[in-house]
Amino acid sequence: MKINKNIILISMLVFLAISFSFKETLTDNNIANINKISSTDKVAYFASGCFWCVEAIFESVEGVSEAVSGYAGGHTKNPTYQTIGTGRTGHAEAVAVYYNPEVVSFKILVDVFFGSHDPTTKNGQHPDYGSQYRSIAFYNTMDEKELIDLAIEKLNKETYNNKIVTEVYKHTVFYEAEDYHQDYERLNPYNSYVRNVSVPRLKRFQKKFPKLLKVSH
Repeated sequence: MKINKNIILISMLVFLAISFSFKETLTDNNIANINKISSTDKVAYFASGCFWCVEAIFESVEGVSEAVSGYAGGHTKNPTYQTIGTGRTGHAEAVAVYYNPEVVSFKILVDVFFGSHDPTTKNGQHPDYGSQYRSIAFYNTMDEKELIDLAIEKLNKETYNNKIVTEVYKHTVFYEAEDYHQDYERLNPYNSYVRNVSVPRLKRFQKKFPKLLKVSH
């Protein structure tokens, strides 16, 4: 039987298109961590310095199912760790925080965000400097924006003397970071940065907010 080569070619192209689409869907849903995330979880987005540190902090909070490292707040498509480091993509290292709203509220997550970094430093958190390490709180709804704005107003008045430089953006798109960045602090306990920067930052947060921590922590 003679097989039409055009039919074979079209079939192959359709197969590749379906495969690529499926792969993208899995990536968007953070397939590596899918078992930890419930269908009823909500997601919040924050940027406050190196995402290795920020991811570990949010994952220590009761009610948080998973925190995924990635890039947000920029103006180019498909950023990578290398490209955002140039400062030209506009992105910041960020985390997508999947949480159970019946256990922890968005307001508490905002408190965790502001309570775990210095929101008065325009370009980074020591020892990381550059626009990719700036402070950004993202909102999905106007109610979330109001909670962020109220927190900034309160902290500016009571703690920071109107010096907060945190940017407040409507969330648009979040790009998941490369696999080796996920759970980096947990998987690389002997890394010098983790030992000297990430772990001390996490411990400072845990000491400051002991009632918010998971029992295992």
